[in-house]
Amino acid sequence: MRFRVCLTLLLYLSACATSSPGPEEPVDRGPRLTNLQRAAALPWTDGGRCAVQEASHPWPVLAERCYPALDHGQVEFHDLTGRCSVASAGAVAVGLGLCVLAAPELVVGAVVVTGVVVVGFAIKEALAAYESRQDRSETTSLSRNLSLRKRPKPDSKGAAGPPLEPPDTSQRERPRCEPNPVPYHLGGNKPHDTCADRGPGNSFPGGDVFVNGKNFDALQLAMRTLWEVKTDNFDTYPRDLRGFVLSEQVPKLLIERDLARACGFDFRVGVRSAAHKAALESADPELEGLIIIMDWC
Repeated sequence: MRFRVCLTLLLYLSACATSSPGPEEPVDRGPRLTNLQRAAALPWTDGGRCAVQEASHPWPVLAERCYPALDHGQVEFHDLTGRCSVASAGAVAVGLGLCVLAAPELVVGAVVVTGVVVVGFAIKEALAAYESRQDRSETTSLSRNLSLRKRPKPDSKGAAGPPLEPPDTSQRERPRCEPNPVPYHLGGNKPHDTCADRGPGNSFPGGDVFVNGKNFDALQLAMRTLWEVKTDNFDTYPRDLRGFVLSEQVPKLLIERDLARACGFDFRVGVRSAAHKAALESADPELEGLIIIMDWC
């Protein structure tokens, strides 16, 4: 009974923390993505299926419903705030652990994971789906902006074409520029991840860095430089495949460059060969000076 009272209080605190967002908090993201990123740092025995299923609820609800699916052999709980003393009054270890886990805010050192966490396959798929939707949204926005730029200008006689429509800013999010380390790499490509981790001055090896709505492969914090890594064996590709790879990579790299620069970061792209570097720079001169051959990979 006492534990239920404690969990109810935690749910109330979570509701207070997530309701009535301020003008700088977009309301369309909800708790789901934040909950998935938090759950990705924990070990699950079900591959994270329960966490994905409950991710749209407040974190305390997810914690209560998915607590049995945790790999309890890899997790230690510490009541650093004293908030869970009520829950532990009955000497029930499960109550203490669940109360600590269900706290709406993440307290450093309260939940300690021993050993290496492999992100649950269900959580990885859900986060990859978010990444894919983000890329499509960015590409659509870029296409719209390019279309507006190509509208006809007034001719020499002063006759003007149709007036340019101002871009729709009603749903535009302000840049979120604080680097947020992610404890894994999206995609699950080990050679790619190794190249990213070994990059010179990488401040957060072992995972991506989330900046301005995008997971970047690496961040040189001292140089304020965000990196994307391309490990294609470009030299071995036939001509048609090279053209396809370039048509896929160039627009995305330009978007990622703009996202980085909007937050005051430089942007670099690591490739494995001089041929790949030359092909990217030839495909779009705006990439010149951004492509680096990875001698560490």
